[in-house]
Amino acid sequence: IGQMASYVDDSLSPSVRRTLSRLQDSVPPMSAELAALVVEEELGLPPERAFARWDPQPIAAASIGQVHRARWQDGREVAVKIQYPGAGRALLSDFTQLSRVARLFAVLMPGLEVKPVLDELRARVAEELDYYLEAQAQQAFADAYAGDPDIFVPGVVAATSHVLVTEWMDGTPLSKIISEGSQADRDHAGLLFVRFLFSGPARAGMLHADPHPGNFRILADGRLGVLDFGAVDRLPGGFPTFIGRLLRIVHDGTDIGPAEQELRDQGFLKEGIEIDLEALRAFLAPLAEPSRLERFKFSRDWLRGEAVRVTDSRSANLSRRLNLPPSYVLIHRVSTAGMGVLCQLGCEGPFRAEVIRWMPGYRDSDPQAGDPVADAVTPGR
Repeated sequence: IGQMASYVDDSLSPSVRRTLSRLQDSVPPMSAELAALVVEEELGLPPERAFARWDPQPIAAASIGQVHRARWQDGREVAVKIQYPGAGRALLSDFTQLSRVARLFAVLMPGLEVKPVLDELRARVAEELDYYLEAQAQQAFADAYAGDPDIFVPGVVAATSHVLVTEWMDGTPLSKIISEGSQADRDHAGLLFVRFLFSGPARAGMLHADPHPGNFRILADGRLGVLDFGAVDRLPGGFPTFIGRLLRIVHDGTDIGPAEQELRDQGFLKEGIEIDLEALRAFLAPLAEPSRLERFKFSRDWLRGEAVRVTDSRSANLSRRLNLPPSYVLIHRVSTAGMGVLCQLGCEGPFRAEVIRWMPGYRDSDPQAGDPVADAVTPGR
């Protein structure tokens, strides 16, 4: 939760930003001896024998594991992701602590059913701890985007429950594009970032649910390289059509009344909770602005303004009455964190076109629109 908040850093105070940003990369790496022991336990051989070449120094450390560079026996350069011993117990223990304060959330936000949300997050974290599942997800994305001119996903070489070996990928981290890239670089990266997140459910049946800048690279040929598929939302039918329909209503200014029952059916409104639907439209309209205009420029100022607006007294009262259904938890995470990344990039682009192309429900009223799933079978479409 702290990591996710840090992605939208410009809506937070400097002291809070500094504290939260440390959650992204402050985990100390395990020793070379312990890493070698985990590899031997998982692969059956010490790393010096399992690989043609092994670098004992990690190149990256994250919350539940670290990454080493190596060479596979067939000569391929590979990344070896090793899970910290005990990481699973520690993370799941955190959720036990969170569940103890669930009653406080219920008082502060009467519209929110906290326990199902925590249960959903716990289940997704448990999945992240299983590198077999991550390998399956990554290979599904690699297959779906094979030959794509815009997106590249490294293939899986080998996997166990605690060690994942994938093809090596060189590139410029998105974080460096944010700090040093030209406006053209930022615009290019932002468009491909949006295209990947929106197209994933239609093309791979899953949504990449950890849009942290460290998980993306711009390759030498201009493609967006994507890493870390531990957190995914399985959406075999694509995005829920309700999102597209609601977005279209907000954009077009049509009667929002018919959406009330679907808000209840989808679980956004609990039984007995009433809201002003026009106030809901007014609340959603600025957030939907990036997909209403033919071109939109994300900026840190825009994000700060939205943060102030959604926390003012009227908006805060409305949001307290809304529920977050468990099936939308990761979608909400991606939309929130994704906008934070786009605002850090300060990118401008035709993001509306990606919504029209990939968001079911939104495009239904456009007779010229094709089928995004059918379109996706052609690489690069």
